[in-house]
Amino acid sequence: MTVSTSPAPTSESPPPPPPADSTLVRTGGLIVSVLATLVTAVAELYLTPLRIAGVPIGASVLFAVVVNWALAWFALHTTRRRWAVGVPWVLWTVLMLFAAGARTDEGDYLLGGDDWIALVMILVGSLSFAVFAYRMILSRTTP
Repeated sequence: MTVSTSPAPTSESPPPPPPADSTLVRTGGLIVSVLATLVTAVAELYLTPLRIAGVPIGASVLFAVVVNWALAWFALHTTRRRWAVGVPWVLWTVLMLFAAGARTDEGDYLLGGDDWIALVMILVGSLSFAVFAYRMILSRTTP
């Protein structure tokens, strides 16, 4: 009976890759989700006044739903922590509330109270995070 043994690792072999749930990957996922939240929130602000032939098209509403759901999914699956969904949710909500209450140098609001698209975008954007979190809470499995 012979026993086969694997050769001893040499000093020239590359180190094994870090595990998928390492702290570096989790921290990186959280940082990327925060940066993506900042970028997409600004993009939603720019899409709010978008019109075609003078008619508002509401592209920011659809964009907010899809992107915020994707941000929540990304934060959950890269960090493997349920609380991580709250980070982009809170950041996005604070940015939108700041944009609705902050005035420019000329005295204009970034998101006006008389703009129905902006108000609907804030509502459904936050609701997309809320629905994702609600479904996550109801599921028994973790990512």
